[in-house]
Amino acid sequence: MSTPQKNRTGVTLDVDHSDAGYRAWLKEAVRRVQADANRSADTHLLQFPLPERWGIDLYLKDESTHPTGSLKHRLARSLFLYGLCNGWIRPGRPVIEASSGSTAVSEAYFAKLIGVPFIAVMPRTTSTEKIRLIEFHSGRCHFVDDPRTMYEESARLAAETGGHYMDQFTYAERATDWRGNNNIAESTFRQLRLERYPEPAWIVATAGTGGTSATLARYIHYMQYDTRVCVADPENSCFFAGWTTGDPDVACDSGSRIEGIGRPRMEPSFVPGAIDRMMKVPDAASVAAVRALERAIGRKAGGSTGTGLWSALKIVAEMVAEGRQGSVVTLLCDPGDRYLDKYYSDTWLAAQGLDIAPYTTAIDSLLETGVWPD
Repeated sequence: MSTPQKNRTGVTLDVDHSDAGYRAWLKEAVRRVQADANRSADTHLLQFPLPERWGIDLYLKDESTHPTGSLKHRLARSLFLYGLCNGWIRPGRPVIEASSGSTAVSEAYFAKLIGVPFIAVMPRTTSTEKIRLIEFHSGRCHFVDDPRTMYEESARLAAETGGHYMDQFTYAERATDWRGNNNIAESTFRQLRLERYPEPAWIVATAGTGGTSATLARYIHYMQYDTRVCVADPENSCFFAGWTTGDPDVACDSGSRIEGIGRPRMEPSFVPGAIDRMMKVPDAASVAAVRALERAIGRKAGGSTGTGLWSALKIVAEMVAEGRQGSVVTLLCDPGDRYLDKYYSDTWLAAQGLDIAPYTTAIDSLLETGVWPD
């Protein structure tokens, strides 16, 4: 006969890490970041002048009007909310980021807003104006000679200090609410609502993390628009090669001269399947385009704006040649006063061996004749 087993009540293990002080700090930190968004007006949608007879409108979404002066302000806000709500950012511990400048400027701003230290791990070649802005917002700059080592150095510093490595290149595409919540895509389409071509034929973005192109493409698919997304890639960047070959392990030996975009590896936040088209843009063409922008609307912009504008103008030329009407949108990513010693300096161009004359001629020819020279 079997012996009845004596009933036992199992022990319930219970560990409570609740911390009233931390939760109060967290609520206040999130409130401050969200309040900053409420204080910020939307960014402008500027028109680039084209001949009326073409029936084509070219717009630039002017992200330079954010409080920290660049497209990266949206990303930094999203990353901070993501890090805070995940419990990764803690009071008194530093936030560390691998950045070539503009993201670090914006993240330094938000770190100061919630009262935590900030360290930017960045290439030694970063523009002096961006370094000044990071330090203005109480951030600290930690330089590396090889841009490819930024990731490992950021992770090392986070482990050493007990801080949080924000890792924009991994989390950019998932931290942003791509379905709406006033992201850059929703904002752009809302501003186009009363234009003659409210649904653009193309939106042109550039890729640093890949988060912006992912947000634009996902929103367009979600809203069932027919708009296509083109990503413009500079020299010394792997996104174009990785996208065209399908190789996620493609790598480059040197960093991009166009600050803020172009990466030496395929970043996790870049979503190749979401976009429709890519262009590989010579750096001299990017510089020629930002100088053409200043002549056209009286505004200086950074080199990444030129990369996108060059590709947008190529698309405009295609539309003219095919007799198609419609609109094209690209981005004004950050102001040119951060790069006066680079993209607006003939001395720097000469030192880099960049000749912008042929590309300037191409743009002028398009605007005068409607034909893109071979």
